[in-house]
Amino acid sequence: MTVGRRVVVTGLGLITPLGTTVISTWSRLLQSHCGIVSTRPLGPAFAALPSQVAGLVPKGPSADNAWTGSEHCTPTELRQTAKFAQYGLAAAAEALADAGYGKQGEGLPKDDTGVALGSGIGNLEELHDTSVAYQDGAFGGETEDYTRGYRRIHPLFVPRMLINLGAGHISMRYGLRGPNHAVTTACTTGAHSLGDAARFIQMGDAEVMLAGGAESCIHPLAMGGFARSRSLATAWNEMPEESSRPFDEKRAGFVIGEGAGVVVLEELEHAKKRGAKIYAELSGYGCSADAYHLTAPREDGSGALMAMKKALQQAEIKPEKVDYINAHATSTPLGDAAENNAIKALLLGEDGHKRASDINVSSTKGALGHLLGAAGAVEAIFAILAIHENTLPPTINVESLGPGFDCNYVANQSQQRQVSVALTNSFGFGGTNASLCFQRYPGT
Repeated sequence: MTVGRRVVVTGLGLITPLGTTVISTWSRLLQSHCGIVSTRPLGPAFAALPSQVAGLVPKGPSADNAWTGSEHCTPTELRQTAKFAQYGLAAAAEALADAGYGKQGEGLPKDDTGVALGSGIGNLEELHDTSVAYQDGAFGGETEDYTRGYRRIHPLFVPRMLINLGAGHISMRYGLRGPNHAVTTACTTGAHSLGDAARFIQMGDAEVMLAGGAESCIHPLAMGGFARSRSLATAWNEMPEESSRPFDEKRAGFVIGEGAGVVVLEELEHAKKRGAKIYAELSGYGCSADAYHLTAPREDGSGALMAMKKALQQAEIKPEKVDYINAHATSTPLGDAAENNAIKALLLGEDGHKRASDINVSSTKGALGHLLGAAGAVEAIFAILAIHENTLPPTINVESLGPGFDCNYVANQSQQRQVSVALTNSFGFGGTNASLCFQRYPGT
């Protein structure tokens, strides 16, 4: 970055519908597996919704690459935390171990290590259940009794609901006394968390940051709300694995998902001094706003284009040097088209030296669904791994492409490519946009 100190990635952690570790998620992603399943087994409330598919973190023992909360959190943490925070704790633990720090955070400069973990929606289930319990208590008898309703509010209701407690619990587990930051910018949350964390390091507020996003809101209220706004895929309830289809001509809405992604960011000299493995350098972070519409992007993708340009300007990298873009592309007709327009405007330019078919872009939401506030962090990890392994993750469910979709979308199978520079995009309701630029660190 042009201002302040350099920031590198030294650790990765993931909880996703494809698995509960980085290795399991990444390997299954490259094999074109899909973690989207039917929500009907979750109960009749889900079966009554027009969209009955979701990217669910598999439940079961970790030996089966699945999630059991007691394997990742203490009894106290389980009692005090929402599911999104538990996912964040687990991803943070994996990232720290991957970065070479001890199980209790040994080796971390704890006064100079912070946490930036956000969520788009947080603990909707707690809010719903407590509201119902309060209403039942207050109005469930022959007469109104607000005292009875009050007594049905759990003492931990507020701490389990607050989004910033995801970051708070990570800091408390490891005794981290640096910046403690919680972003909530809808589906741009994860990318903003990483970018903001990098700036804390740049400006000298921290040497190390755990940064990412976490989400767990597979609930009839959340899914019903998105369905009422006509955002979700509804035509693939009998074929869950085919429901999320970024860039495909038949795309018709996104699929909600859950999980978490956390990275360890470090100041370059701090990482070098301790001999850390460096995955990539986070060299650029661009933000913008569409200033246009509540839920829809500008059709020309100008807001997305501005965010990508700013990320590359900060990284001091020319657009033609970009080898891969992990797109936000959620499988909506308007969103995918707008981002496609922005990517082509950025990388084709006016010199005519690059063809659209030379642009490598994929969306991993075909395999995972849309993890909302966690998406940007999870997808940043995929962009980092694309650089680290010179491998492009696939966009699954691409069967046919409409007019204007003429890039290399890494359709259905991963591809081997030399990747030195990668962008990853995230956009959210309200027109909030972010783009992160990662590049190969020399010698890796």
